[in-house]
Amino acid sequence: MNLEFYKNQALLRQKENKKFLESLKKKPPKNLDYLVQETHEQVFEKIDCLQCANCCKTTGPLFTEKDIERIAKHLKMKVSDFEQKFLQTDEDQDKVLQNLPCWFLADDNTCSIYEVRPKACREFPHTDRKKIYQINHLTLKNTLICPAAYEFVEKMKENLTKK
Repeated sequence: MNLEFYKNQALLRQKENKKFLESLKKKPPKNLDYLVQETHEQVFEKIDCLQCANCCKTTGPLFTEKDIERIAKHLKMKVSDFEQKFLQTDEDQDKVLQNLPCWFLADDNTCSIYEVRPKACREFPHTDRKKIYQINHLTLKNTLICPAAYEFVEKMKENLTKK
């Protein structure tokens, strides 16, 4: 997967994509949630995250207390030991990874804690959520990181002009 190509395309289309996403907020189509789900599925039929894992290499998820408890239990660690070994508190007082790429990312781009991974990882790149216009800023940012997010926005533009 050519990440540089996707990032360059996303940068080139940043203004256009921002305008498109804002139009969804101003005047959302009646069937927007359905269209989002359909587009998300179309994109992930073609894109395999295991070929990329750029999110795991470049951006750390936010860890909720539930995430921390679940993962620590899975690793048979005390919560405090898990936090000390893997996490830090950022400027927003959120718990995030100390280092990137993610500790749990294997050489073959699989995740060693996949079954118990953080909620943020499970939901990334957030292209299947209802009222997607509520996270326009995040969707736009994710197009620079994630080929699937970029493809999603491009496909949404295409799907909306068809209908």
